[in-house]
Parts: sequence; structure tokens; C-alpha cells
Amino acid sequence: MTRTHADRCPGVLRPWIAEDGAIVRLRLIGGALSTAALDAIVDIADDFGDGEVLLTKRTNLQLRGIAHEDGAVSPDLVEAITAAGLLPSPTHELIRNIMVSPLTGLSGGQIDLRPVAHELDRLLCAEPAFTDLAGRFLFVLDDGRGDVADRSFDLGLMAVDDAHVQLRVGTAWGLVVELGAAAETLVVHAKRFLDAAAEATPDGGVAPWHVDELPGGGQSLLGIHFARDGRTHVSSLPVPHGIISAGDGRRIEHFAVMDGILHRDLVDDVLTRAGTEVVVTPWRSLLIPDPETSA
Repeated sequence: MTRTHADRCPGVLRPWIAEDGAIVRLRLIGGALSTAALDAIVDIADDFGDGEVLLTKRTNLQLRGIAHEDGAVSPDLVEAITAAGLLPSPTHELIRNIMVSPLTGLSGGQIDLRPVAHELDRLLCAEPAFTDLAGRFLFVLDDGRGDVADRSFDLGLMAVDDAHVQLRVGTAWGLVVELGAAAETLVVHAKRFLDAAAEATPDGGVAPWHVDELPGGGQSLLGIHFARDGRTHVSSLPVPHGIISAGDGRRIEHFAVMDGILHRDLVDDVLTRAGTEVVVTPWRSLLIPDPETSA
């Protein structure tokens, strides 16, 4: 595919202007959202937008119907979102797209991938060059249960046992690496993508947004072909809504959100059930761990 324009995926500092007002998107790492931020973002939607918060299929949040001027939202909105902890890196806000198996670290799976996701985010935000990634560039981390492994993504990994993961580059499979090297390995390949995208971009042209838009579908990022580890041949459906047993007497509620839209009454209901954190899922729902296990 030859791109004819730069990526326009919305952020807080680069909103998309629709007929009903500006649209902003807030990136959550692995869908994790503190209940304090959840409470605050609904107030922000009421004060600045149409009163609704949309859960996206990439486990992010979206607000719309926001007043704007010259293509920008008000400084008061930016300040409110920042105070809620939902704009931790203004320079890198558009590229913090990291999806993780929603139940990782809570129930099941080979490995708790939450630390890997946060280390990946830290490394991405520490490198100025990564602001050149498109706002749609996506990392997907599957903890070995196969619940997000079939998502379309650019770079990712899948756990193969309790200490190793296999790299994924577009539709190809890469090295099996130790868990401690997982985040750095993804960052190395993200840098290779930027270099390859620059090479593949004609003078005055638009760089590819995705790995599969590179010549050869991005296989050059791996250098050589790697076989898919047999332990990755697993898949699982989204968990049903309702109570999930997490073991040791712990429970997690998979909370249905109609049309993926949060509003004040619904959030107040969630807050009566939740502890310090909820998880936004790719199925546009919420996971609510027991209060004593959600810290």
C-alpha cells in the first residue's frame, strides 16, 4: 500500500475534528485504568464533551463532542486529562498503543505480562525517534492463552512458558527470548521498522504506517525466518460476562458495557464494586477484580 497522507489517529493534543466537535483518544497500557481516573474521566466527558466515554477495541478511551478552536481543544481540558493521569507523555501520546491479554496477572495465562507492557511503554517514551510511529501502530502481548493473538497488529509477542516469549513481527514469528528481554526486543524491532520505513519512503512521500506495508511484508525486520513455536498454537474466546473465579477464593467480574459506552450512572455502579483499578478489554467491557486484589 502507498500512503497518500500522514496518520491522523486522534490524541488529546492532535484531536480529530468531527461534525459534532473534536474527538480525543486516551491510550491505556494494557487497558489498565485506575478507578480514580475512571471517576475523573466521566466528569471530564460531562464538562467538556457529550457526557459519554467510549471504550475502543484497542482497549483505549475516547471522548467526543468537544469544543475546539483552530483544530485544538482547550487548555483546561488538557489540564484536566493530565491531572487524571491520562496524559503521562504529551510527546509520545499517539504511539502508546499496547494491548495485553486482559486477564494477565489476574487469572490464568503463562506469564503476568503487565510488567513487560509498562517497561515497553517506558522504553518507547524514552526515545524521541518513536514519535515517528503512526498513531495506529499497535503492539499486542498475549500471555499464552491466545485471547488476543489473532488481533491485527504490528509487533507483539506470545508467551510459550512461564519464562519465555516468542516475538511476532506482522504475520511472521521471531526469536524466543527470555521474559526479561521481551520489552527491549520489541523496541529494537520498532526501531528497525522506522529505519525500514524511511528507506521505503520516496522523496516527498508518506512513510508506511504498519509493518505489513513494508516491502516483503516486513520480513526484513527479522533478518531470517523463524519457525512458530508449537506452544503458541492455542486460542481462547472472550470470557463470559459475570463472575470469574481467579483461584484462592478471589473473584473477577467481567462487566458488560452496552455499546462500549460509559456514562456517570454506569461508572458509579462500577465504582461501588471495584477497588483501585479496572481493566478495559478489547471486547469493550470492563474487568473488575476483587477490591483486595486490584492494587
